[in-house]
Amino acid sequence: MLFKKKRSELTSLQIGNAVIDWEKDFADRQRWVVTTFTQEFSTSVSPAMLFKALILHSHNLVPKLVPQSIKSIEFSQGDGGVGSIKQTNFPEGSHFKYLKHKIDDLDVDNLMCKYTLIEGDVLGDKLQLISCEVKMEASGSGSGSGSACKMTNHYHTKGEFVIKEENIKDGKDKTLGLYKVVEKYLLANPNIYA
Repeated sequence: MLFKKKRSELTSLQIGNAVIDWEKDFADRQRWVVTTFTQEFSTSVSPAMLFKALILHSHNLVPKLVPQSIKSIEFSQGDGGVGSIKQTNFPEGSHFKYLKHKIDDLDVDNLMCKYTLIEGDVLGDKLQLISCEVKMEASGSGSGSGSACKMTNHYHTKGEFVIKEENIKDGKDKTLGLYKVVEKYLLANPNIYA
């Protein structure tokens, strides 16, 4: 099944004219410093609805909700399943132009997605990549009790550079702000991703 294929089953990935060979790059990755940060937030929106909006349909929904921050999100490879590459384009005048991330694992039944930020000026000259895991779970008891969203990011730096939480605070705040905008929209439109 397309959504069940894991990164470990992929031996290489073609992005445009470049081919990433996972086995060849493994030795290089051992020299990277990896720093992990986790953040969580709770909402009264159901986990399935939140997952559909933020993961499965983000390319349609997010640019409509925050056009001042995100110009467009489009697939440069694939259709949203494992191995797909999404490109997020930022409006003119933004600090960044674009970013690309590859979907490494997508488990729709368990509301979990793993993806890797592989390209874009957001990486700067200190980051090789950022691997992310997003998991939605029911919170509280009973139906309609809402959800908890847990996001874990692994920052793979170049060389010996060690990233500190204050280096990524702005990005974390923007991510949480985006999630809150989506939450507000879903609460106002409860049938859209029901």
